[in-house]
Amino acid sequence: MDQSMVHLWVKTEPFIVGALQIPPPSKFSMHYLRKMSTYVRTRASEGCYPRLFWPMWRHIACGKLQLAKDLAWLYFEIFDSLVERTPEERLEWAEVVSSCTSEEELEKQRNKLSVDTLQFLLFLYIQQLNKISLRTSLIGEEWPSPRDKSQSDNLTGKSTCQNKNWNDYTHQAFVQNHLLDLLELLLDPDQLTASSHSTHGSLVSPEAVRALSFLIEGTVNKTRTVHPLHELALWQPLHVKNGYSKITKAFSFPKLEVWLRACLTGSPFGTSACLKSGKKLAWAQQVEGTTKRAKIACNAHMVPEVHRMVVMSQVYKQTLAKSSDTLVGAHVKIHRCNESFIYLLSPLRSVTIEKCRNSTFVLGPVQTAIHLHSCDNVKVIGICHRLSISSTTGCTFNILTPTHPLILLGNHAVTFAPYHTHYPMLEDHMARMGLATVPNYWDSPMLVCKENSDASVFQLLPPSEFYTFVIPFEMEGDTTETPGGLPHAYQKALSQREQKIQVWQKTVKEAGLTKDQRKQFQVLVENKFYEWLIHTGHRQQLDSLVPPAAGSKQAAG
Repeated sequence: MDQSMVHLWVKTEPFIVGALQIPPPSKFSMHYLRKMSTYVRTRASEGCYPRLFWPMWRHIACGKLQLAKDLAWLYFEIFDSLVERTPEERLEWAEVVSSCTSEEELEKQRNKLSVDTLQFLLFLYIQQLNKISLRTSLIGEEWPSPRDKSQSDNLTGKSTCQNKNWNDYTHQAFVQNHLLDLLELLLDPDQLTASSHSTHGSLVSPEAVRALSFLIEGTVNKTRTVHPLHELALWQPLHVKNGYSKITKAFSFPKLEVWLRACLTGSPFGTSACLKSGKKLAWAQQVEGTTKRAKIACNAHMVPEVHRMVVMSQVYKQTLAKSSDTLVGAHVKIHRCNESFIYLLSPLRSVTIEKCRNSTFVLGPVQTAIHLHSCDNVKVIGICHRLSISSTTGCTFNILTPTHPLILLGNHAVTFAPYHTHYPMLEDHMARMGLATVPNYWDSPMLVCKENSDASVFQLLPPSEFYTFVIPFEMEGDTTETPGGLPHAYQKALSQREQKIQVWQKTVKEAGLTKDQRKQFQVLVENKFYEWLIHTGHRQQLDSLVPPAAGSKQAAG
């Protein structure tokens, strides 16, 4: 069997959602991870291997890697959120957490959680993706990229810390360049030299190759059926090439490494493939008088459901609204949009919003993470498992989230506010993604980086400035109010405003105006309202919703 018939590639999701967009802790280096790899195996009976329980990771992270406890939990929880679970299991955990009445009780529940030890080691290692290299900052690109990389630059940008997460060429190069380290990290200690390196005779266990399936998958003969790495590696015809022996029940380290390098190729499901071969969608029309045309690509028609991706760029001065099967479970990247209103009212896997300005994004429930980078004056309205932000200025987040929002590097004037809208299918979509209304930490962000120790980078929206948000589209469904309701202070502010309106209406009614005076008064009020619409920028939002025939009912596509 010719090995060219097997095609392997690096999975996109661990990098898009799993690699935190900050430089990793210094002790996530290979030196310390090797030590951890040996340590967990020698303490297998204590809850370290093959499953690593939260108390043991807390002990390793805080005691040996010098991480703060909340950061240790953050990495553990991010990895755990990538594990495949049913929506029911996710909702059960939300219920457990929300019923805890103290920190001690919460910790007791967390102590029951465990992760796959070897996969978690790989997860910690790929945090190096966003390591800042002095050499790189002086000479430019860290790794050479294929000739056609320029095509994806338009949407993925240059390979800087924050957008390496979406650059599949970078993912492939990262794994190729660090394959030796990744394999050595998975070796049993007795297969390593005294200096923790592999030898020509080192053997790789099937468990180690199974762990590597966290990062690598592939096909045989380029069929549409995708297999995890370990299934392909254990396939009988490939044993000669990858060095698997039925006698030792293990792989030869050098043969496996050579086989992996020979079979690794570009991902057919990555961003570059989506842009190159994906379907171009006409969700947004060109605006008259502008030279920029919105670019939207998706791969839903050509990939398995779990690999869906939608990339949209340069939506300018438009309202774009979609509730579509194309979006369900997709990783979405929104790039360089300006003065626009974008409604993606479907259950999503992840959303990255980058280099956008003066825009509003209303999102369906996001199963993993929403990440914003390098955005100015953007409003995000959404329900998500996690929110993280870096290099933002003047952005507002109306969110419902069961984890603490992560304030990473370079943010200014961040505002957090409660989630304040609904659409008819919202609760159905939440259930489908396993997202509950409690716990909700929208008002309790975590300052992840040292530069952020000053809490003045963010504020909670004053209740006096709070208004609910109406999604102006007709859809089928049962949700008629904001899930979970509003915090008391914000509900009170709305009620007081409502009372003022009633008093005003009563005053006008009792003023005894003549018919002409009423007309004159109405013109004055309408003029003031029109001035307010222009001053606040809401005029553009209303205008972009016309004509109703095109805007009210959204077609699937």
